[in-house]
Amino acid sequence: MNIVITGAGKGIGFELAKLFANSKHKTFSISRNIENLQRVQNEYLKPVSFDLVDGNYQDLLQKINDFVPHVDVLINNAGLLINKPFIDFTDEDFDRIFHTNVNAVAKLSRTLLNVLKSGSHIVNISSIGGVQGSSKFPGLALYSASKGAVSILTEAMAEELKDNKIFVNALALGAVQTEMLAEAFPGYKAPLQANEMAEYIYNFALSGHKFYNGKVLPVSVSTP
Repeated sequence: MNIVITGAGKGIGFELAKLFANSKHKTFSISRNIENLQRVQNEYLKPVSFDLVDGNYQDLLQKINDFVPHVDVLINNAGLLINKPFIDFTDEDFDRIFHTNVNAVAKLSRTLLNVLKSGSHIVNISSIGGVQGSSKFPGLALYSASKGAVSILTEAMAEELKDNKIFVNALALGAVQTEMLAEAFPGYKAPLQANEMAEYIYNFALSGHKFYNGKVLPVSVSTP
């Protein structure tokens, strides 16, 4: 299969890129920083440096077309987390989080519509913090709000794309030990490692659309 992953430079995205490429799926891996990806690059893994907020999406589409004729799986994994009290958030913080976590998901998905084949699967990576009724934590108001937007966007996308036989689901992840989490919560130890979550997402991306469409599925060891 042909795979496109965002946020592939580190953490869960990096582990996903390796999993897909090592299983001989052609994997177009997007990140602003591609140093880690270049170290594991092979004929199945194509690292591309791209800014999802300010980049030219038509140029990105051309690069994808040069690598694969169509896309079977799109994993919108890139995300930004700013841990800051709600009262201290700035307009710039708000724009950065929503442009990265929400706008980029919609924009890349729209850009790839003509190359997503019938039966393809879009997987949006949301957060358990973006699920209504789950536990919320101080400092994550805008992050949680942006992931809540991704969840609703997922449901709406699935409805609009069902006639094209493009399936769209979201995984609302609990805490995973990544660099992003460590930067936001120094000293906190998550119950799952990035490679463990990546294996779950890998399997879901390949087969989850046989069972789900337009669903936001919590993936967390704790109860919301």
